[in-house]
Amino acid sequence: MNRPLVPALVLAAGLVLGGLLFGVGVARVRADDRFVSVKGVSEREVRADLAIWPLRIVAADNDLAQASRTLRESEQRLREFLAAQGIDSTQLAVQDFSASDAFVNQYGGGQITSRYALRQTVVVRSTNPDQILAASQRVAELVNAGVVLSSGNEYGGTNGPTFLFTKLNEVKPPMIQEATARAREAAEQFARDSRASLGGIRRANQGVFEILPRDQAPGISQESQVVKTVRVVSTVEYLLKD
Repeated sequence: MNRPLVPALVLAAGLVLGGLLFGVGVARVRADDRFVSVKGVSEREVRADLAIWPLRIVAADNDLAQASRTLRESEQRLREFLAAQGIDSTQLAVQDFSASDAFVNQYGGGQITSRYALRQTVVVRSTNPDQILAASQRVAELVNAGVVLSSGNEYGGTNGPTFLFTKLNEVKPPMIQEATARAREAAEQFARDSRASLGGIRRANQGVFEILPRDQAPGISQESQVVKTVRVVSTVEYLLKD
């Protein structure tokens, strides 16, 4: 064999082999790029385990001392009402006392019917939401007893109770498992329909847990409902193989 031809042949063989390897690499990359993105949903119904009920009482009078007495009487009637509903007085907290003088804070020159207005909030905190819900449905009895209630900006700005679900961490693991399983079921169905086989997970996103009202209608918040819906959507990308 002609000696000068040997290096040329070696170089040519190397180029051919390199081209083959490059082609295999490209084919592998393209195969790895084949994937399906699916979502798995998990929902379950839960009950609130904590209730917070702010009751804001108001007393107004032209005599400051009389307004103060009226406020104390209203607080006493409120406590008696709650006790009649079986709510322990140790679950109550008194806060946000305020007093206003209409002569000092008068705007617009309107007629003043009561110079002094005293406000105080009694907050009920209970781990028995059903009991609080039942009591809140009888709040008209307080009005009939002469207790004046007002709304405020705390806890949503109403006198209604707020119901909270605080055990989200307990339901997270089984719900993630369920959402992931449903995502895989969807991916397997897609693979069968496309005549491919399912590979490993390419990427996964757990999703955000949401606490929603069970009865989803305009104007209804989950905080106002004892029964809620917990929902999570997991997004998983699976590789597809021929």
